[in-house]
Amino acid sequence: MQTQTLLSSQTDEDFNKARNKALFNEIQHLLKPDEATLISFSDIRKLLKPKNEVYVGMQIVPVDKIVGSEGRYKDFDNHFFPKSRFLKSRWEHVDMAHLQDITLPPVSLYEVGGLYFVRDGNHRVSVAKAQGVENIDADVVSLQSEIKFKSGISKQDMVRQVINYEKRVFYAETAFGDITDCWTLDFSTTGQYDLIYNHILIHKYYINQGVQGEIPFEDAVTSWYRNVYLPVIKVIERQHIIRMFKGRTKSDLYIYLIKYWDELKQKFGNDYSLDLAARSFKDESRKHTLLGRIRNAVARRNMKKLLAPSDSPQQQD
Repeated sequence: MQTQTLLSSQTDEDFNKARNKALFNEIQHLLKPDEATLISFSDIRKLLKPKNEVYVGMQIVPVDKIVGSEGRYKDFDNHFFPKSRFLKSRWEHVDMAHLQDITLPPVSLYEVGGLYFVRDGNHRVSVAKAQGVENIDADVVSLQSEIKFKSGISKQDMVRQVINYEKRVFYAETAFGDITDCWTLDFSTTGQYDLIYNHILIHKYYINQGVQGEIPFEDAVTSWYRNVYLPVIKVIERQHIIRMFKGRTKSDLYIYLIKYWDELKQKFGNDYSLDLAARSFKDESRKHTLLGRIRNAVARRNMKKLLAPSDSPQQQD
């Protein structure tokens, strides 16, 4: 009985230590809370787009390679420390088993990009990390991906690595750099190189109209770069639009502006100019900045005052 009481006291202390570490971690990342958040498996699956999955079976997995969760990523921080006290009962039950050397069922994990994500067994992983356990038995399903991540990588760095991979593939498959001598087609989000490739193919289709024979892909790349991409980039530079989009690239702005321009042409006709579209885009974007929202709020208040009926009675002639 005394032993059980001591163990209960120990599990309570262990949970409080782990919970306090989560709180301290949250305070440390107050300005950047995403950095203290456990990675969602769904987000990484969308990021990597694995082609298929393979059941691997039972494996011994390094605990430090378990970096995320399928369904409980909001309950634990990025070190798998518990973020809420409602986890206490289950967490202490698992910790009690650990202290008594009771063997628990294996956890279930997804492996993708060389890292692991919990399908079932989040509390067991949390306790293992808190107790400094190096390896854990796991039932593993592997999702096939050409990109491999290192342990300890943040989600932001994962995104950068995927973007760099997409750029290498795009440049290798299209010879874009060799054709245009432009090696700075850079983006801040994933999936943009596929959009650029589609833009080139659409451009190739249009310039091929009325021409006998198929225009070589290299010629389409050159034409798109000189006649579509560069003119848009020059307008972006001339109107200083990039200043309004901190952390974005000129190529990001190309994607934003070309989409916005297409929407305006559908509304007002194909004669709507790029310069007018850029000015309109800049004006609309300015409204969503902090200063723009403040100005709009002040203008709204002043206009409502002008439109409000007067409280004083009108004088008779």
